[in-house]
Amino acid sequence: MPNIKIVTEAELRSHVGLDLDTVKCVEEAFAALAGGEVVMPPIMSLDIKRYNGEVDVKTAYVPGVDSFAIKMSGGFFDNPKIGLPSLGGLMVLFSSKTGVLEALLLDNGYLTDIRTAAAGAVVAKNLARDNANAVTLIGGGLQARLQLEALCLVRPVTAAKIWARNCDQAEAAARELAEKLSIEVTATTDAAEAVGTADIVVTTTPATQPLVKSDWLRPGQLVIAMGSDNTHKNEVEAAALAKADLFVCDRQSQCERLGELHHAIEAGVMSGETDYPELGQIVAGAHPGRSSDDQLIVCDLTGTGVQDTAIATLAFARCLHAGAGQDFDS
Repeated sequence: MPNIKIVTEAELRSHVGLDLDTVKCVEEAFAALAGGEVVMPPIMSLDIKRYNGEVDVKTAYVPGVDSFAIKMSGGFFDNPKIGLPSLGGLMVLFSSKTGVLEALLLDNGYLTDIRTAAAGAVVAKNLARDNANAVTLIGGGLQARLQLEALCLVRPVTAAKIWARNCDQAEAAARELAEKLSIEVTATTDAAEAVGTADIVVTTTPATQPLVKSDWLRPGQLVIAMGSDNTHKNEVEAAALAKADLFVCDRQSQCERLGELHHAIEAGVMSGETDYPELGQIVAGAHPGRSSDDQLIVCDLTGTGVQDTAIATLAFARCLHAGAGQDFDS
């Protein structure tokens, strides 16, 4: 049997970052998903409510890609109270041709963070107005920070507002991002005003009750909802989805089960019988996407296994090229 490569989080951080190549990698993965030949089973999810935790297993086989990843990721959202990160996990890479184990990517959730942020950039690139320059982030954690970095790669962002339930967290994120990105970033306690004045609104929380109200939204905006990736999570009021001129899913079958769409169907304002466009269809040109600057667009991202295979294969290739990782004789 060939050796297994073990790559640490530190090595992955050294060779994989949030850049345009990463965004392109994830964008191409969505396009492949729209082609109909990707094999992507439903997410396996384990809820550990006693400790406010969950573990998800995601995977996808993409024809033409030599490897596929199986990702195990945990989210234990009380961890910051005891000085631990909320997210963790690893990715396991196998040969698509033989099924032989190729690598263990001990990323502790880092690659998930990067590919999630890259997905936000893909949405903004394909669905935001070309001149969108004002961003509002709902949430002040790591993913909120990464989302703003990602949006700055694809849109001419000049100002951002951050609202979070933890005001100190929002203020710290604002200071950090203003210095890092050299744009105006401010923390706010007025979520309605922040949402109403934004061109792009991104939600990045594990909230279980809506934080963004339909009445706050206006024509021309893009709402990227990415926190709702389990049945109990809900960041955007159901009426906002019905109000949208265009509603887009990353994967409709997942969104009906786990995402904002799930709650909107339960509320009776959206239909499970309707075929909504998926992000990959827009990337691939099978759906026109935004047709005017006045359209209000809502995109529901639940996180897909095809993103994990994409980022894992990119990371493995970069690490191999750099000579990173340790060989383990199986």
